[in-house]
Amino acid sequence: MTLLTTVFAAIICTVIWYKNAPKSEMKVGILCWIYWGASLMWFVDAIFEYVEYQAEYFAPEPAEMLNDFYLGLSVVALGLIIWLIILLVKDPKGVVKAALFKKKN
Repeated sequence: MTLLTTVFAAIICTVIWYKNAPKSEMKVGILCWIYWGASLMWFVDAIFEYVEYQAEYFAPEPAEMLNDFYLGLSVVALGLIIWLIILLVKDPKGVVKAALFKKKN
């Protein structure tokens, strides 16, 4: 479930990035790299787990699947948090800078 969750997040993010590819104002490409990296990590983990458990790998317990799904959602949320921090630091539209240096009348 972790692999599926991060792959779906990576695919959705990549489609959004590709749709707005020439202008990368929101730095969605960084989010794509985060999710594709997580997907690759979970894919390698799935390979090693399959080697260890063989056919049992394809019949997980429901509680284990739910835990894996929560872990996948946590990874997606952490990726979004990292992306938001990068976006706020880079401030491509100057919104944070304008808010910080706004003159009070």
